Amino acid sequence: MPTLAGQVVIITGASSGIGEETARRLVRGGAKVVIFARRQDRLEALARELDPSGANVLAVAGDITRDADRRRLVDATLEKFGRIDGLVNNAGYGTRGPVELVPVDLIRQNFETTIFSLIALTQLVLPAMRERGSGCIVNIGSVAGRIARPLSSIYDSTKHALEAITDGLRGELKPFGVRVTLIRPGFILTEFVEAANTASTGVIDNAGPYAPYLGGFRVGYDRLRRVAGTPDDIARLVERALTSGNPAPRYAAPLHAKFFLFLKWLLPDRVLAFIVRLRK
Repeated sequence: MPTLAGQVVIITGASSGIGEETARRLVRGGAKVVIFARRQDRLEALARELDPSGANVLAVAGDITRDADRRRLVDATLEKFGRIDGLVNNAGYGTRGPVELVPVDLIRQNFETTIFSLIALTQLVLPAMRERGSGCIVNIGSVAGRIARPLSSIYDSTKHALEAITDGLRGELKPFGVRVTLIRPGFILTEFVEAANTASTGVIDNAGPYAPYLGGFRVGYDRLRRVAGTPDDIARLVERALTSGNPAPRYAAPLHAKFFLFLKWLLPDRVLAFIVRLRK
């Protein structure tokens, strides 16, 4: 059974939220972590907090969508620690708004960050894992990967795609001893929603005929805040996956995430669509 002690784990999107708490939890468990995100000041502050000596934590600032930055991340990890045991694909953001009005360039950008860059980074770490016969890829998905919502179709579709990528990878890599799992967070209290709203300001402010429905959308999110989980709820699942010799194909947290996924399995699509529709 794998333990965290001594594992070298790359965490993307590590400057806040789920990535940040995952780094904290893994370091407490004895792992060596490489934290990656665009905000260098926050990364360096987190690295100093986690390990003032710098022996077990490496901060690499960069843009996940840039090939040069992805390669620099992998090269820096191998140079410092000599191996990569785990990759936590957490980087991503959301685009909100009706499909009719979201510019195609914004849609491409969302897929570039959340899917294409994730695949490209995974491709870079896999050869060493495959040759060594061990390793673990943990993809941070979403309940939205199974249950799409009005006005969130773009983001939700990236998480749908991640479901397929994860399942395919799992079968491809099993013969080589590399484990692959997906974690489906529900609503988690992080900076994610505010960042998504900021990225979608132009669409939301010019919603045209869809404007009357935005109020119901916001009410729905306000209700979810009452049952929201914490980043550490997801960090616990990352730790479980990395320390399991045979992790579950999928994990979900907090409780409301499991409940909605159960409803998806149980109810006809028409009934579920009525439940998740955001109303005033």
